Amino acid sequence: MSRRRAFGARVALAVLLAAATAWAWTHRELFDLTAIEVALGGVGAWAPAGFVLLFALATVLFVPGSVFGLAGGFLFGPVFGTLWNLLGATLGATLAFLAARYVASDWVERRAGERLQQLLAGVQAEGWRFVALMRLVPLAPFNLLNYALGLTRIRIAEYVITTLVCMVPGTAAYAWLGHAGREAAAGDSAALHYGVVGLGLLAAALMLPRLIGRLRAKPVKWISVAELRRRVDTDGDVTVVDVRDPDEFTGTSGHIPRARNIPLRDLPLLRQELIGIEPNTIVLVCRTDRRSAKAADVLRAAGLRDVLVLRNGMEAWNGNATAPASPVVSRQVEN
Repeated sequence: MSRRRAFGARVALAVLLAAATAWAWTHRELFDLTAIEVALGGVGAWAPAGFVLLFALATVLFVPGSVFGLAGGFLFGPVFGTLWNLLGATLGATLAFLAARYVASDWVERRAGERLQQLLAGVQAEGWRFVALMRLVPLAPFNLLNYALGLTRIRIAEYVITTLVCMVPGTAAYAWLGHAGREAAAGDSAALHYGVVGLGLLAAALMLPRLIGRLRAKPVKWISVAELRRRVDTDGDVTVVDVRDPDEFTGTSGHIPRARNIPLRDLPLLRQELIGIEPNTIVLVCRTDRRSAKAADVLRAAGLRDVLVLRNGMEAWNGNATAPASPVVSRQVEN
C-alpha cells in the first residue's frame, strides 16, 4: 500500500471511530441493562457471544464499561458473568489499542516533544508492569487508557495478557454486584450475601496494588555521609548519581565531588547506561532522600544490585562538609 493510501486509510478509520462514538453517545439508551437483555434475548444460545461482541464494541466507542460489567452478572450469573465480562473487556481494549497504534502512534512519535518522548520511553521500558499498574489502579478512565496505551511501543502480547489477568478482580466484583441486583429484584433473601461478596471483591481489587507493592518492596540500602566521604576520597569504587533537577544540582546547595546529574524523571532513559557502571557501587543522592529512594527502586527493577542511597541526602552532606562544592559534572539527556 502506498504512503498516500495508508494515510487515507488511517484518516478514514479515525473519522469512522469518531462518528461511531458520537452516535453511541447520542443513543446511550441502546446500551442500558434493559436494552442489552432484550437484544440478547432473541439470539438464544448465541447470547454469550453476542454479549462479548457488544461489550467489545461499547469499549471501543467509549460506553462506560460498568454498565456491561453489571449486566454480565445480571444476565449470566457471577461465574459466567465474570468470564464473558473479561473476554468482552479484553477484546474491546485490544481493538482500541490496535486502532490507536495504527492511526496515530507514528504521528505522535514524530511530533512528540522532549517531555512526551521521555514519558513514552519510560512507559515502554516498564512494559507489562505499567499496564498492570494502570489496570489495577484506575488512575485514568478505562476506555481512554486503551487508546492512550496504543500510542506507546508496548508489545501487543504483553498488553493483552496483562490486561486479561489484571482485570479479573474488577470484573468479578461487578459480576457479583450485578448478580446480587438480579436476585434482589427476584426477592431472593440471599441477595444481600451476594452484594457483600461483590463489595468485598471490589474492595480487594482496590487494595491489591498496595498489597503487592508492599510484598515486592525491598528495603533501601543506606550509606552514611562519613562512609560516602571516605569512599569518594580513597576507594574510587563508587559512582555518585544526583537525581535532583539541574537547577538544584548547580544551585547554592552544591553537589558531591564528581557526581553525575541524572534527574529522576530521566532515569528510565539512562538506566541501561548505568548498568555498565557495575561493579562500581552506585550511590543515589537528592536533597533529602525521598527521590533517591524512588530512583533506587527504578535501578533495582532494571537489574542493578549494588545501589545505595545517601541517608538525608545533600542536607546531611552539607551539614558535615568541610570543603566547597565541586565544579559541575553533569550528564543530561541529549535532545
